[in-house]
Amino acid sequence: MNDSATARQTVVDLCVELSLRGFLAGTGGNIALRVDAERIAVTPSATDYLTMAAADVCVLRLADLAPLEGTKPPSVETGLHARVLRARPDVQCSIHTHQPIASACALLGQALDVPDGPWRQSLGRSVPVVGYAPSGTAWLAALLARRLRADTHAYLMLNHGVLCCGPSTEAAVQAVEDLETLACMHLRQRIAARAQAEPAQREVFARLDAELADAIHLATRTATRHRPAP
Repeated sequence: MNDSATARQTVVDLCVELSLRGFLAGTGGNIALRVDAERIAVTPSATDYLTMAAADVCVLRLADLAPLEGTKPPSVETGLHARVLRARPDVQCSIHTHQPIASACALLGQALDVPDGPWRQSLGRSVPVVGYAPSGTAWLAALLARRLRADTHAYLMLNHGVLCCGPSTEAAVQAVEDLETLACMHLRQRIAARAQAEPAQREVFARLDAELADAIHLATRTATRHRPAP
């Protein structure tokens, strides 16, 4: 199997894994994978990830996004991924998701501080916010480009989900998972703080916290169930 064929199948496998773990759904979200210094493989536009085949995955020239392989149009967010892969030669894989809890944090428009520990390696010291621009536009790609840093591997896109990247597919997926866990922790802390500030509403906040805890537990069980065996 040649490099591009391997990369196209890897994109399909990643999409299935992330869909089963609840990080991608339907046709929402997209993935770009570096084939080599000159080519990238990108998910096709408007294609359900659970029915996508390797032949559907687009291979493009990184320099100008000229199509090289594949008959379907590439994701409208291809320019977003290309900005990352051009600016950061260390990045092998870029993943854009609308994963539920981190996307909720993206609606708040506040950067997330990353505590000391292994998350610093997978995410960076903080998760910055990229300003809002319409999906698939050069404007959005330019806003992301301004935030890119060599030591930051996760970004909240205001009102538009998240983007994670890494030096390998495993590292990029780990960033997606760790960001969701960090977002859960952040939202639970916000709920606890509101409960302290508004004692009359404590029952409401306690219920919200319990619902979020259930969501975290379900997400963790789902991720564990579908994680490939070592």
